[in-house]
Amino acid sequence: MREKREILFLAFSIFLIVCGCVSHHKGEKLLIDSFEGEINAQTVDFGAGPNSSIKVEASKDIKFCGDQSLKVEYELAPSSYMWVARGFNIDVKGAAKWLIKPQEINWKKYNAFSFYMYGSNSQGVVAFDIKDSKNEMWRFIVKDNFQGWKEIICPLDKFFPRGDWQPDNAETNQVLDFPIVSFQFEPRLPGKGGYYFDCVSLIRVK
Repeated sequence: MREKREILFLAFSIFLIVCGCVSHHKGEKLLIDSFEGEINAQTVDFGAGPNSSIKVEASKDIKFCGDQSLKVEYELAPSSYMWVARGFNIDVKGAAKWLIKPQEINWKKYNAFSFYMYGSNSQGVVAFDIKDSKNEMWRFIVKDNFQGWKEIICPLDKFFPRGDWQPDNAETNQVLDFPIVSFQFEPRLPGKGGYYFDCVSLIRVK
């Protein structure tokens, strides 16, 4: 009986430690994409510029929530570009796999995006972009200076309008217009590499 109680106590302690990783949230958290189901060119909008390549697939071995994560492998040439996007108002209509539609979200309840990223301490750079309701692209920069899973907090007031490129149909008013309709990951450091992403959420931070 004592051994059973100790096992239960250990399990509960681990649960508290895991939950503690989001203790800085104010209690408002909405999971919008955990990359479940098929991951391919019909469910993810991705591509690369000249002399570059990118591959996406599901990873069932390295994951943070659900049954799988999004695995991204890439080779980026200098001065080239790439993207991996999910959501609405993008070219691949099947990539609209958010768990809730943008217009159904009460955006006033949240002030940040968060996602989990599996880093390798490569010192690489990843841009996390969002597209607002007027198709303007906004950017938040993340550095791979850690090992293993880490929650990346992206406060909305820390995003900035992309100055290097905007869609032809974007209204570039430099105002973050809600609802936000899509997000994308973009490795920025030339060379070969790979990342895992999981559990994209909207949160409210202190």
